[in-house]
Amino acid sequence: MASLYILIPIALIFCVIVIRLLLWAIDSGQYDDLDKEAWRILAPEDKPERESTQMPETETETETETEKNDH
Repeated sequence: MASLYILIPIALIFCVIVIRLLLWAIDSGQYDDLDKEAWRILAPEDKPERESTQMPETETETETETEKNDH
């Protein structure tokens, strides 16, 4: 019986802490959009990289750019 005098206040304090953490999470926006992150991984990229389609610079383009920088 004496252990109940210790366990009941500890359980009440624990419940108060959990409720305060839940209210903080709700107020800070943790539960605003639960589906966004789940669908984001399945969605295609918005901007695919196109490095492979670009043509490499030729030597004449590089030479003219350095000539412009020299003057």
